[in-house]
Amino acid sequence: MSYLIICTVALAVSGLTLFSGFGLGTLLMPVFALFFPVEVAVGATAMVHLANNLLKAALFGRLADLGIVIRFALPAALAAMLGALLLNQLSGMPPITHYSLGGHLFMITWLKTAIGALIMGFAMAELWPGLKKLSFPPRYIPLGGIISGFFGGLSGHQGALRTAFLLRSGLNKETLIGTMVLSAIVVDISRMLVYGTTFFARDFAVMQAKGGFGLVAAGTLAAFLGTFSASRFLKKMTLHSVQTLVGVLLLLLAVALGAGLL
Repeated sequence: MSYLIICTVALAVSGLTLFSGFGLGTLLMPVFALFFPVEVAVGATAMVHLANNLLKAALFGRLADLGIVIRFALPAALAAMLGALLLNQLSGMPPITHYSLGGHLFMITWLKTAIGALIMGFAMAELWPGLKKLSFPPRYIPLGGIISGFFGGLSGHQGALRTAFLLRSGLNKETLIGTMVLSAIVVDISRMLVYGTTFFARDFAVMQAKGGFGLVAAGTLAAFLGTFSASRFLKKMTLHSVQTLVGVLLLLLAVALGAGLL
């Protein structure tokens, strides 16, 4: 069942994220959280996210604007490391409280509360009409890298912010996708360096015992298929429909995570 759930979500969401710049990490992470601690779920999702971005880079990376990638990705990489360090710090804090429901014990932790709040915020941003069209002038690209990189390291929420800061950079759709993909790869590598030396090293046995690496591999293959299939319809999709769908799903996931149900 775990393989079916992970692969289905990865397949569907990887196709959506090709058009919007967000979605895979944001939606796949709570699914991994069904089977692993939240911090491990973030790290596992980062593996799938990086592998999927490498495939996107093979498809669109040659079209990227390298000047914008440098201005955006370098500050994003440093900020991603800080976010990843904060994630490790939150993962080691004791629970806030706990409660029983239907004979099951649920824990509300600082980490779940923080990430649930972030998911809630991003969900509301996608559902709020005025914020859907939020974008920033090109002079704020380095600042955008810092903000999106930090949240990327903390919870994986980087794509929506990355899109908002790069949307007005004057790039066509294909070049914009290539630029966002290369930037995302830099952030993924940076945060995974921190994950690997902190909580991921500590929880390696948890991943191995629960078949986590098999799930990561299966999720990666499903994401590859979704990305490849979606790339054939690049000019037929609209950003609006994708943003609405992702926003609704995020809102539901945020409530479940914040309540300790995930």
